[in-house]
Amino acid sequence: MPLYEYVCEQDGERIELLRPMAQADAPVEDPAGKGRTFVRVHSTFAAQGGEPSGRGVSLTGSGGCCPCGKGAGACSRAN
Repeated sequence: MPLYEYVCEQDGERIELLRPMAQADAPVEDPAGKGRTFVRVHSTFAAQGGEPSGRGVSLTGSGGCCPCGKGAGACSRAN
């Protein structure tokens, strides 16, 4: 199940909930029982790119499985 982020319309408190995709935009009951209304917001996330070791699959269209682009078994650096 995906993790969604919601914000309270009254005080700005943010909460995260694991919910099925079909219920992502459905109303959220106040987990604190205070009767507040929470609406879904777009979450931000962090991603780290690159290959720290210098090895891995190239996504630049070289056609190989090694950074050199020679392909599986053709380079001593592959696997």
